[in-house]
Amino acid sequence: MTLHILHIEDEPDIREVVDFALEEGGFRLTQCASGEEALTCAPELSPDLILLDVMMPGMDGPTTLQKLRALQNLARTPVIFMTAKVQPKECEYLKALGALGVISKPFDPMRLGEEIRALLQHPLV
Repeated sequence: MTLHILHIEDEPDIREVVDFALEEGGFRLTQCASGEEALTCAPELSPDLILLDVMMPGMDGPTTLQKLRALQNLARTPVIFMTAKVQPKECEYLKALGALGVISKPFDPMRLGEEIRALLQHPLV
């Protein structure tokens, strides 16, 4: 089964690397450049996972997640945050928001798919 991921990231370079890494890894990807854009297209989607940047201009990742959770079709969709701030306190905060886990930036594109599959199978609680 091909997993469909909604990836929300404001940096075009990171979107491009994630697109390449996940398409090669057998995932289907829908990308949005902001939280606002994700909220516009999300009602039409039923992704298996949301991969969400933490620090974005305008609406940050935690706020975006809160608003996505208000949509019936995404209320229970698993979320993995991506961030450069991977200090334990920050990770605990993101997990408390309901994230399965946190992938640190920079990430290894060759291992991104494996990291996502591992978190889906064994969430960091």
